[in-house]
Amino acid sequence: MKIIEVTDRNASLIERLLEVWESSVKATHLFLSAKEIEDIKKYVPQALKEIPHLIIIENENQVPMGFMGIVEQHLEMLFISDEERGKGLGKELLKYGIEEYSIDDLAVNEQNPLAKGFYEHMGFKVYKRTANDEQGNPYPLLYMSRQ
Repeated sequence: MKIIEVTDRNASLIERLLEVWESSVKATHLFLSAKEIEDIKKYVPQALKEIPHLIIIENENQVPMGFMGIVEQHLEMLFISDEERGKGLGKELLKYGIEEYSIDDLAVNEQNPLAKGFYEHMGFKVYKRTANDEQGNPYPLLYMSRQ
């Protein structure tokens, strides 16, 4: 497996990352309806193209198994495809992000307790909670930072 920052964000790569995103969200964001996932999915390609640092973890066949997006020292997104979850890939990605990009801050859906637990395990602590997500939807966010 290999971790790389992607500069060439071609349509084929964006499509593969969208598949990773969708399988991850369907497995972990159980509070979202199928329609909500489809609605959010429309914005993901643009987010993947615009994020300053897009880092992927790929297998020996150069197939992306997960990715993260970083803005300054903020982890904006981290998704591992459902079939690859639980194998330490998220931990490898986040460790890489902390070492290479000094990630010290993130937000996680309160209704995704596995993600919250993962980030706590990786040394992050909740410092703020909002009742709505950044789009104003009724999904509480937990803001976490590394102590």
